[in-house]
Amino acid sequence: MHTPQPYLISYNLTKRCNLKCKHCYLDAGELEGRSDMPTSEVLAVIDSIAEINPSAMLILTGGEPLLRGDIFQIVRHASDHGFTVFVGTNGTGLTGDTVERLKESGVKGVGISLDSVREEVHDEFRGLRGAWRETVQAMDLLREGGLPFQVQFSVTRENKGELKDMLRLSLEKGATALNIFFLVCTGRGEKSTDLSPDEYESVITEIAELSRDYEDRIMVRSRCAPHIFRVADRINPSLLKGLTSGCIAAKGYMRITPDGYVTPCPYIPEDGSRDMNIRHRDLKSIWYESPLFKSMREAELGGKCGSCEYNELCGGCRARALALKGDLMDEDPMCGYIPDDNRREPVKPQWRADALERLKRIPFFIRPMIKEGIERYARMKGIREITPELLSELKKKFKR
Repeated sequence: MHTPQPYLISYNLTKRCNLKCKHCYLDAGELEGRSDMPTSEVLAVIDSIAEINPSAMLILTGGEPLLRGDIFQIVRHASDHGFTVFVGTNGTGLTGDTVERLKESGVKGVGISLDSVREEVHDEFRGLRGAWRETVQAMDLLREGGLPFQVQFSVTRENKGELKDMLRLSLEKGATALNIFFLVCTGRGEKSTDLSPDEYESVITEIAELSRDYEDRIMVRSRCAPHIFRVADRINPSLLKGLTSGCIAAKGYMRITPDGYVTPCPYIPEDGSRDMNIRHRDLKSIWYESPLFKSMREAELGGKCGSCEYNELCGGCRARALALKGDLMDEDPMCGYIPDDNRREPVKPQWRADALERLKRIPFFIRPMIKEGIERYARMKGIREITPELLSELKKKFKR
């Protein structure tokens, strides 16, 4: 089985943070940075990522990455390698000078976290009075400084009714996308109350509808909610325009912690094993040979996920299955869908040579993601051969 390169890497540079967010998977909040790697080690980690795929998208996050005094040096080093660099921040303390220095260092975009249109709700959720006001002001600074940004919104029972209002605020502030994250109960989020399966289904249905209604104005995307692909198949097929499907953890995505542990996604906690730490094992070896990563690429799903006709398109959230059921391969407990008993046997689509040649026109950075998505689409539709005609049909269908 061919193992793809990672094309999206999230690097938690620090556990330092000036906030105390209720849902933080990293349980960040320390201010001393005791677990932070020194600059030389961080740069070496970036070098090791470049050995696997120097064209990947690299998300530098935390904690709060802007608390590192060497953040601009780190960004410049990554950018010089050829990575598409994004920075994830809570936006508090951001200044016009910081925006300019981020741009000069090579940052292509910023993800900025806002969890309510109501100031008091966001501040309580983030653990700091005045956080909402500073974050919204940071959006203005990013827009004025010409640095593209996306709004990151974590949906909870308290704010699930705010999707449309948050979308309007994101548009008003000039965001390029609204990314809606669903809680996975890890880190400090272990103490948080997740949505019920019915609430979850209602929210992802609303996301699919908003994505359809606003697709010419702003991207509306869900995160850690692979079920959106099942809903999109019914409500808004244009959500599949990137031709991705399911969760990309271990297939195109990995996360690196501040102290060097590597996991398939941020919500799968490190196990403390030296074999999963880049201070003790080569990153390339972890990605290609780790039993954990291999098991997620060759997943044999249990429960109703294993028998579901959408398991190629969706596959459920493995981190949520681990957190709530103790088994990565168990069914996703947040899904309320009942599989169809008349599920067809999946086909194994083959690429025609001329279709593979056409695929090479797609930029290398996103080619593996697009290829995997096309194959999953073909399997879902029972298509046995991938041809240039099918690629043309998909391009027209998804307006790419």
